[in-house]
Amino acid sequence: MSDHSQYQSDTIIALATPSGIGAIGVIRLSGPDAISLVNEVFGGKDLSIQHTHTIHFGTIKDGKQVLDEVLVSIFIGPKSYTRENVVEISTHGSAFIIESIIKLLIRKGARPANPGEFTLRAFLNGQLDLSQAEAVADLIASNSQASHQVAMQQMRGGFSGELQHLRDQLIHFAAMIELELDFGEEDVEFANREQLKGLIYQIQRILHRLIQSFEQGNVMKNGVPVVIAGKPNVGKSTLLNALLNEERAIVSEIAGTTRDTVEDEMIIGGLRFRFIDTAGIRDTVDIIEAKGVERTHEKIKQAKLIIYLFDPEQNVKEIETQVKYLNELDIPFLVVVNKKDLVNSEFEGELSVISDQLSVISDQLSDNRQQTTDNRAQTTGNILLISAKNKTGIEDLKSEILRKVNLHSINTDDVLVSNIRHLEALQKTEESLNRVLVNIDNPITSDFLASDIKQALYYLGEITGQVTTDDLLETIFSKFCIGK
Repeated sequence: MSDHSQYQSDTIIALATPSGIGAIGVIRLSGPDAISLVNEVFGGKDLSIQHTHTIHFGTIKDGKQVLDEVLVSIFIGPKSYTRENVVEISTHGSAFIIESIIKLLIRKGARPANPGEFTLRAFLNGQLDLSQAEAVADLIASNSQASHQVAMQQMRGGFSGELQHLRDQLIHFAAMIELELDFGEEDVEFANREQLKGLIYQIQRILHRLIQSFEQGNVMKNGVPVVIAGKPNVGKSTLLNALLNEERAIVSEIAGTTRDTVEDEMIIGGLRFRFIDTAGIRDTVDIIEAKGVERTHEKIKQAKLIIYLFDPEQNVKEIETQVKYLNELDIPFLVVVNKKDLVNSEFEGELSVISDQLSVISDQLSDNRQQTTDNRAQTTGNILLISAKNKTGIEDLKSEILRKVNLHSINTDDVLVSNIRHLEALQKTEESLNRVLVNIDNPITSDFLASDIKQALYYLGEITGQVTTDDLLETIFSKFCIGK
């Protein structure tokens, strides 16, 4: 890692709360002169002799002009977020007041912080490892219970703790193999090869679990993309509006109204879902509509769940063809019948045929099939009957969406990978360990084994920051907001 000592000698300042008018604004400073700079402009107690983790009422003055009455919180390093001296000034939320105080302290010697620089300093000073620092940004961005849980678990060190345990075991064997190299002429073996193989198998099982967890961790962090697909005029836009409980998409009797995708988000059961209304699946000579249909197929292939919607007036052979297409995609999907008030006995029989093709438990309508006016979804196996227009069956559809995604089966205490950078490093670690296993079973010198183990250690170290570069840090922390 590069020497950042000169870089950290500055005292930095930034607004730590969102920009805009609010009740209060919090201005944060960090660095060796944070307390003394604020003390120069603070009308109140002498901050230089106050204890850490204390709050003091007073004024901020620019010369004789009082800019605001404030509360000043003091955190003396290393007992602070950055392990440096940190001061937080709570002001009234006026943009003019906040800007005036920041400009005043910059004139006194502070400099504007770069994006994520407070958390970067926490990392460089050993307060957080790199994966924990990244989790800070995830925590700020979290907007559902699930994404919050994943970020909190990682910020508290669950992920990095598991990786450190793996690294410690590998380091021991790497040291033993390095020792063998020192005694190369004596042909001694300090690292038992069978024990090394056993360790690698154990580590690979853990790596495989972490890699496999990415799909769940990623959707818990970023939300579950759900595509609403079907023929034009079956009620896709009406369903989107019913799910969101607002008029988000334009609804019209004219086929092909939705020419592009319409997206919006909502929370169901603590998980964030991104619902995507698409253009109808059909052949068309309209160039614009055809482009919308093309995008529909693209969105369907990117979805984690598909709601396939049709109505009782649709041709059954067409439904069967589209269901077969969805089956071939290997993406979870729900088959939903809209306009359930139009369902008759003849269509119930057709539903049974479709249900058989989906290999569901029963090809009969549920016992509730005759209750066409209640607010519950009716089911043929995994086929739901709803009325998007009347908003009946919507709550049951939401429950079925949750069941289909099945993320609640995951223990929230489990370590989940949600960062693509971490996933790639874990995959490279696994590849390096595979080479170690191949080389153990072949007559190969210890230096090749040591090289592959070091490579695995390198990739693990990239995740937690034991191995890093300025470019990597710039890439990660530039995505943070200023003030964090």
